[in-house]
Amino acid sequence: MEAQAHSGDRPSGLVAADGSPSTAVSIPAVTSIPAAAPTSASSAAPGPAPVPARTPTQASDPAPAPAQVPAPIPDRARALTPTPIPTPATQPSPAFGEISRHSGPWLPLIGLTSLLGAAETLALPTVLGHAVDTMSAGADDALWLSLAAGLIAVGLLCEVVGAFAGTACVAGTTAWLRNRLVRHILDAGPAVAEPFDAGDLVSRVSGNAVDAARAGPSLVAVGTAVLPPVGSLVFLAVIDVWLAVAFLIGVAAVTMVLRAFTQRTAEAVGAYLRIQGRIAARLAESLTGIRTIAAAGTVDRERARVLADLPELSVAGVNAWRVLGRSSAQGAVVGPAVLVAVLAAGGAELVAGRISPGDLFAASQYAMLGVGLGGLTGVFGGLARSRAGVERAGEVLSVPAVEYGPRDLPAGPGLLTFRSVSVHGLLADVDLALPGGSAVAVVGVSGAGKSTLAALAARLRDPDAGQILLDDVPLGELSHSALRTAVGCAFERPDLVGGTVAEAIGLGLPLSQVQSAARATRADEFIRRLPDGYDTALAEAPMSGGEAQRIGLARAWHAQRLLVLDDATSSLDMVTEMLITDALLDDHGSRTRLIVTHRAATAARADIVVWLEGGRVRGVGPHLVLEQIPDYREAFG
Repeated sequence: MEAQAHSGDRPSGLVAADGSPSTAVSIPAVTSIPAAAPTSASSAAPGPAPVPARTPTQASDPAPAPAQVPAPIPDRARALTPTPIPTPATQPSPAFGEISRHSGPWLPLIGLTSLLGAAETLALPTVLGHAVDTMSAGADDALWLSLAAGLIAVGLLCEVVGAFAGTACVAGTTAWLRNRLVRHILDAGPAVAEPFDAGDLVSRVSGNAVDAARAGPSLVAVGTAVLPPVGSLVFLAVIDVWLAVAFLIGVAAVTMVLRAFTQRTAEAVGAYLRIQGRIAARLAESLTGIRTIAAAGTVDRERARVLADLPELSVAGVNAWRVLGRSSAQGAVVGPAVLVAVLAAGGAELVAGRISPGDLFAASQYAMLGVGLGGLTGVFGGLARSRAGVERAGEVLSVPAVEYGPRDLPAGPGLLTFRSVSVHGLLADVDLALPGGSAVAVVGVSGAGKSTLAALAARLRDPDAGQILLDDVPLGELSHSALRTAVGCAFERPDLVGGTVAEAIGLGLPLSQVQSAARATRADEFIRRLPDGYDTALAEAPMSGGEAQRIGLARAWHAQRLLVLDDATSSLDMVTEMLITDALLDDHGSRTRLIVTHRAATAARADIVVWLEGGRVRGVGPHLVLEQIPDYREAFG
């Protein structure tokens, strides 16, 4: 099997940036390296110049191997066409109805108590009105007073039960929504970090999820909040039609105030939450780099950066209060005006003898119920805040989650193939076939696309076009367990997770495997010096940058088919790096190793070097051949 970088039907050796063969130096186009295991012979003529090459199973060959002309690309490789990548499913934004359905049995109970409370509120004025008329007539009013007391008791009970159910409902829905958000963030992987900063995500999961969880109770509250005005209109019409007419005119004004209030509040609250999320994101960044800030003496500058949006936040908050204040002022005028109008009409009807004193008392109560703008503004304000919370949660859930297939990997050496792979703005038309069991160094100047290539190989992201295969199986068709068992990845700045050092390395694996990986990455010695060894709490384990990198390497060491290292040894001292490199390169062909590196010494010891430039493959071959090109040498600074 041969390592090839090809474009169309032409096998490429050292390739120029524009895709044409490089003419920088007059050397044979060497792109083939013997695979770890013997394969069927191919017709390859010996090249004119010797080029030292090392097989994946040997530290070095005793003598330089003759260069080879690349074998012809098989017909099936020539026929390759980019395979469309299936678009990952996007979680639908959680609508109010969907969130409400997760409120369980609490929402019907909230609705029932709200309805009973509204019925009690509407019935009480009529009962009290009859009591007034009974007392005015000198009759026994015990029955009406008892009914009024019973209604008041029912109202109190409904209020207590409704408050308990509302709290339980919001708590349960918040837990469900936070669980869904966290799961989706983890399922989406690194892609979720592109549109959202860490602090903003924390704000959405912690704070905005609570607002969104109130969607169900808010809908019930809005639905039942309209019952008193509507019921008051009906009862006023029953008492006297002119009372209803006067009330209806006032309610029309109230409705206009509420409509404007709801729209303006939603806009103001949404702006406030967005700015708050930006400030939280910057604060999270500052906390992550707090030592650097302190060492650089830029505390004041960083404080100013974090709080740069504070004036805008203040403006958004003031706008929200202005909306509430304007609506309250309008309500302070409209509400009493409606009450005066109803009382004036009721007084005229009382003088005319068409209603009783009890009816006038009841009409005044219904007028106050109908125009209780203070309570309604609170209800509609809660609805607006819930809408903003649902929208912000929906933005997170709209990020596509990574989907996995049902397939397992067949037996194989770890052949890694890139077929016409492109990532917009980062990589273009990458075609590679890297032999299984080989050590592959990926080199290039900063911004050449090395980390992107590594992320694609580990399926930390999917390409915009093309396909990546491991032992002829597309990565997207592998199951989650098959992929993560076969592929491991270590990074320049590893984020360690888990309760203890052992958990950070093994993630559930037996201690024997954890210790074996730690020994291979030269982490065992310093781990044993920790207070509780492998059982030391991760938060209480002081580590240098190099030690953290060794833990990250040990965590990835369990990979069975492909080990991807994205500059994962940059913080190690030279001796430790050399020992780990020995362990990586003398792996006896048991798995493929893709090593992103900036060091010529590492590239020199690899079986194959993939040289990237400007997001394209500039050349593929042994380091000894590529280093004759000045541009290649410049890639190492």
